[in-house]
Amino acid sequence: MPYRDLRQFLNRLKAEGQLARVRRPVKTEFEIAAGIRKMSDTRGPALWFESVVGSTMPVVGSLFADRAKAMLALDVATPAEGNEKFLRGLHSPIPPREVGTGECQEVVLTGEDVDLFALPLPVYSGKDGGAYVTVALEISRDPEDGLANASVYRVMRLDRNHLAVMSHAFQGLGTHMAKAERLGVPLDVAIVNGCDPVLLYAAQAKVPAGFDELGIAGGINGQPVDVVRGKTVDLLVPATAEIVIEGRILPGVRAMEGPFGEFTGYYGPAEENQVMEVTAITHRRDPIFLAGLTGVPNTDNHVLKSFAYESTLYEDLRKTFPEVTAVSFPDWGGTQYVAVVALRQRYKGQARHLILNALGHAARPKWVIVVDEDIDVHDTERVMWAMVTRGQPADDIITVAGVAGGPLDPSAPEKEVISVMGFDATRPFGVRFPEVVEVPGADDFTID
Repeated sequence: MPYRDLRQFLNRLKAEGQLARVRRPVKTEFEIAAGIRKMSDTRGPALWFESVVGSTMPVVGSLFADRAKAMLALDVATPAEGNEKFLRGLHSPIPPREVGTGECQEVVLTGEDVDLFALPLPVYSGKDGGAYVTVALEISRDPEDGLANASVYRVMRLDRNHLAVMSHAFQGLGTHMAKAERLGVPLDVAIVNGCDPVLLYAAQAKVPAGFDELGIAGGINGQPVDVVRGKTVDLLVPATAEIVIEGRILPGVRAMEGPFGEFTGYYGPAEENQVMEVTAITHRRDPIFLAGLTGVPNTDNHVLKSFAYESTLYEDLRKTFPEVTAVSFPDWGGTQYVAVVALRQRYKGQARHLILNALGHAARPKWVIVVDEDIDVHDTERVMWAMVTRGQPADDIITVAGVAGGPLDPSAPEKEVISVMGFDATRPFGVRFPEVVEVPGADDFTID
């Protein structure tokens, strides 16, 4: 059954032994992040920080720190099943359902009662420019055609009622902000913290503009997401969320935002970014704040992107190459810069043809590695083994220069133009190749 809200997912984690309570007081500056970092590095449980210094709200974190928790969120047993379920949401979205009331508006704060310092926003990394909302849905609508977008962006607190918002021009919210500024009008935005985890996974989907991410979540869950209309913004927000920050992006207003420890494992620079004026904070009577870390892989940020990136690349490649059997965006590549594709070869040169297609995908991979179908794309050791034993660097590496890259790539900080690489780690097609060593009965061996 799908989770109705964040709390049901926390109950599932607790039942699986994947939720630990931190009862001693913790600080929002670095200490919450330190706990999440430790759990990410050790594949530890999610954390419930019961006592946060300076706040009445508890904080939960490390909910997305590894694939095991991701599979619990989607209620699947394997990554392949997770990708299949995600594709169901893409193919058969279910539009959200507007309801009259929701728990997210049990408490409504407007005007002088708005105070972002009442929220336990963590400072994550040592040189971050301030306290951030990280794992939350930013919901907005295109000011020209009215189509909605929901995705995840970093947002830094400036003062009691202003936030600096970072979204690139090619991203959904960034596109909406640019259009609104060109029109000279403010842009309504809702920041949704603490919702059904499936909504956060769905929001990572690489889909055309106007494709409703809440509809994808409904398709994954097999039922619509209940939404309520904002109190001060004309937007629909998940009814069972813990906290919703409503406001408007002000045209022509900028503030310094950052630095911030990014998914690449390096600091993104401080920049002049647009400003959101907060008009309301609504929340449950006893809200839980959701924190999420990004930085050196592996973190929440990397796992959150995995199903969306893998499913959409798999879907797109299969249209031209039905012999593709699996796709992985490994954590060590930032779940973006490296794609590993398994292929059941059908003709000579097919792997190279596939590489060229994958390098042009919307996910913007920097490396594409193609392996045979007998290689588990999620097993980095086996992938590296295939590269070493089935490929020759002089013959099987393809490089292309002058390609638009991810703007946070630390190897191209100024020009945002990179070179990309493909590695054909498949057996040479139609050529006799040594057999892989096997030990009969190993898979069925038991100690008892």
